Amino acid sequence: MRQRIGGQLIAILLLLAGATPVGAQSFAWWKDAQFQKDVALTTEQCARIDNIFQTTLPKLRESKEDLDKQESKLSDLIQDGADEARVLKQVDRVEAIRASLNKARTLMLLHERQVLTPEQLVKFKAAYAQWQKDHPRPRPGETPVKK
Repeated sequence: MRQRIGGQLIAILLLLAGATPVGAQSFAWWKDAQFQKDVALTTEQCARIDNIFQTTLPKLRESKEDLDKQESKLSDLIQDGADEARVLKQVDRVEAIRASLNKARTLMLLHERQVLTPEQLVKFKAAYAQWQKDHPRPRPGETPVKK
C-alpha cells in the first residue's frame, strides 16, 4: 500500500511538472471551490498550501527574470557570431538557472502535495485530470480555443 501511494504521488508530480517549466502552476487549484470540494480540502490545508506557494513565488519570479535575461544574452552572442567557447559558457549559465528554477518549482509542488492525505491525493489526481480535460492547453503554435 505504501509503495502504491508513493507511486501515485510521483505520478501526480510528473503530471504537474510538465505543465509549464516556470509558470508555478496552471492555476491556484487550492483556491478553487470545486477543487476544495472534490479533494475535501480543509481551510487549514488551503492556508498551508497557499503559504507554500506565496513563499516560493518570489524566488520563481526572480529566477525567471534572470533566465530571460541570460537567454537574451545567449541569443545576442549567437546572433553576433561569438566564438564557441563564449557561447558554451553562456549556455551553461542558462541551463544552470533553468535547472535551479525547475528544482524550486518541483519542490514547491512536492511540499504542496505533502499537505494532502493519501486519500486526498487520489481525489486530487482525478480532479486535476478532469480540470485538464475541461481546460485543454493549446499545443505550441495553436491558437487557444475559447469556450
